[in-house]
Amino acid sequence: MIKFLLIILGVGWLLGQLVRYFLRSKLARFAQQVNRATKEQEQAQRRANDDGDIHVDYVPKSYDERRSKDIKGGEYVDYEEVKD
Repeated sequence: MIKFLLIILGVGWLLGQLVRYFLRSKLARFAQQVNRATKEQEQAQRRANDDGDIHVDYVPKSYDERRSKDIKGGEYVDYEEVKD
């Protein structure tokens, strides 16, 4: 009975070590792919923005409507200059 438990514990420990090793290697490979993709994307954005212009891809239609409703003018506020 003790031999059986020791064998089961040994096999479980060995399987745990193997799973840990493979997960680390897969995660490291995945992290490298993500880093590579991020670098490529940043380089593409730098190349696209080298001309120094600002490009707006999308302006919602509701933005103009909301802005025109909010600002219709102002009222004059009289003030006095105070000399120190």
